Amino acid sequence: MSRVAKITRTTKETDITIELNLDGKGIGKVDTGIGFFDHMLLSFAKHGFFDLNVQCKGDLYVDGHHTVEDTGIVLGQVIKKALGDKQGIKRYGSFLLPMDETLVLCAIDLSGRPYLNFQAEFTQEKVGYMDTELVREFFYAVSYSAGMNLHIKQMDGTNNHHIIEAMFKAFAKALDEACSMDSRIQGVLSTKGTVE
Repeated sequence: MSRVAKITRTTKETDITIELNLDGKGIGKVDTGIGFFDHMLLSFAKHGFFDLNVQCKGDLYVDGHHTVEDTGIVLGQVIKKALGDKQGIKRYGSFLLPMDETLVLCAIDLSGRPYLNFQAEFTQEKVGYMDTELVREFFYAVSYSAGMNLHIKQMDGTNNHHIIEAMFKAFAKALDEACSMDSRIQGVLSTKGTVE
């Protein structure tokens, strides 16, 4: 079964197309106009083994907020679409990712019920041309449009670049696990018979 999806979302602030293959090889092609954000999305693709194509034209003359948030919205939508009816998936995934002095925990439940628990402390306003406060906005948008319960927690770390990159990589690894198939699962992994 092919788990590939493509979504385009156009507003007065952004024009975004994202194509995602959940069973890819980690091949990424990303252009959002924000270099550090591109780097994070490429890391997400590589470490989650997702094939990801992101094309975004946003109102960067205002700032990066709409570009980052709306990309999160569309990425969440395309994850949800690619998962389909969630038959046979593990549903849960978690990863504790070290990166030099940094340690980040990410845990996911693809329950259909959105929630974000985000705990981090940034000491800089920007990394490259990306506002650090937009990291939480991105993951909030992903969690709510995908309908996932998402926990991201900085356990340790002082370098803002490392902290953010560890978050994106941990998210990729946890999502890869949650999306993976398990032949023991008949239907969906829920006593209710649904994960919506």
